[in-house]
Amino acid sequence: MSNHIPAQPRLAPVSPDAYDEAQKGALADFVATRNVGFSGPWHVFIRSPELLTHAQRMGEYLRYRCKLSGRISEFVILLVARDWTQDYEFGTHRKHGLKAGLSEAIVSAIAEGRRPETLDEELSTVWDFVTELQRARRVSDATYAKALALFGEQGVVDLGGIVGYYSLLALTMNIARVPPPEGEVYLSRFPE
Repeated sequence: MSNHIPAQPRLAPVSPDAYDEAQKGALADFVATRNVGFSGPWHVFIRSPELLTHAQRMGEYLRYRCKLSGRISEFVILLVARDWTQDYEFGTHRKHGLKAGLSEAIVSAIAEGRRPETLDEELSTVWDFVTELQRARRVSDATYAKALALFGEQGVVDLGGIVGYYSLLALTMNIARVPPPEGEVYLSRFPE
């Protein structure tokens, strides 16, 4: 990780006092659906209330109710955040990943952009699946077969859903230049 500080944020949080009716409704729906603070990507998405509502509902399923364990889900989220060099997403989910059972060595390796040395069968398969999907934009038959054997069809679909959903959040926050959470550092940029 790095202490490099990028340019100023573009889409700073809007005061709830300035929300229009659609934004107030989206916030109310968010609060009723989620048990998390309104932070990070949601301050960007509030500018498009209907998109916020649909995105947060998909995220609620993928994060809390999908077929995959929290440990696997957090592993995937960290891989996506690293791929997008998304500081807020990585900083937030670093803590969640540790709480879900990922080791500091695994999280650090991901932050450094390298495959962790000690991965069990599930995490090794997920690493292969996600990195193939992100780099080649598809998954090989061999990797798909391993993921299918471990997680079933719904698990494979949910795995792809997590990659897609957190990519949406990451690219949106990168457009807005959302900084990492307080106490977290900026990820090192990959060479161009």
